[in-house]
Amino acid sequence: MMNKWFNGGADSDVVLFSKVRLARNLADVPFKSRMSKEIKKSTVKKLYACIKNSSLAGDFNLVDLSSCSDIKAISYAEKQLVSPEFAKEKGSFLLSTDEDISVMLCEEDHIRITSFAAGLNIEKAYAAADKADNVFIENMHIAFDERLGFITASPINLGTGLKVSVALHLPAIKANGEIPRLVSMVGKLGLSLRTLYSEKGAFYILSNQISMGISEKAAIDNINAVAAQIIRQERNLRDVMKRSESWEDKLYRSMGTLKMARRLDFSEFTQLISDVRLGIALGFFNEDLSAVEYLIHNLADGTVLADSSKEEEPELAPKLRAQIIRDKLK
Repeated sequence: MMNKWFNGGADSDVVLFSKVRLARNLADVPFKSRMSKEIKKSTVKKLYACIKNSSLAGDFNLVDLSSCSDIKAISYAEKQLVSPEFAKEKGSFLLSTDEDISVMLCEEDHIRITSFAAGLNIEKAYAAADKADNVFIENMHIAFDERLGFITASPINLGTGLKVSVALHLPAIKANGEIPRLVSMVGKLGLSLRTLYSEKGAFYILSNQISMGISEKAAIDNINAVAAQIIRQERNLRDVMKRSESWEDKLYRSMGTLKMARRLDFSEFTQLISDVRLGIALGFFNEDLSAVEYLIHNLADGTVLADSSKEEEPELAPKLRAQIIRDKLK
């Protein structure tokens, strides 16, 4: 079981986590689309050796998805440690002992570093990613152009190769029908806001869309500033919810269903856990937020099946999910 890196953090009533991704490529190796199996294998070995021969050697393990079951590979994708495409391809990636940093080797780019931090703490996530990035830059020939910046497989990532994201819980904004307006507003600022987990919950992820012509610091500052505005709006609307008997009733009903259900599909779970998380923030429930964060992070189908060693019985996922919830929310 992973350590609870996703618990707590600044503004945790609204922000689940911060995420940073860096894309890098080797100058003397073709992009993945032109790689032979032999070149891909040797490149993965070189990149792994780079980390193992560095000060970060004890911080990472190599995970070869080709030796994992399909369900376990899907579980890594559900936790955003690898992309869904990478999980299907059964590639190899580096994973930190706390599972807060992953490095996909020869995905779309040769190096894809992803780092997480609890709450609104982009700086912490970036510092961890940058530490791994420096090891590769100092020891490998990384593709870089003075005018274009870091060379990436997709032109959209040229420049810093940096993507910054903040996962937000926005039930009040959603209930007030403000999500479309918010999507439009952040779009004009070069950012995106999209659904996270499923359409039924109120979880969203805010990300930058531009990595060229802007520094890493500017990208982080932009996301921080916009996230702060959204957090204020969400809290203001929640103050109104707190005085609503109909909302209090709705949230208590959701808690009752979560605690009593014998089968829950993932989509229904995200709706109910969204309500319960809101109820905790509004002071209706005394449940530990860390238990809720654990459930959000670990109850997608693949992870439930992999952790329960029921990988050959996918039809059991709703039942297993409900049992885990009852155990956690006593």
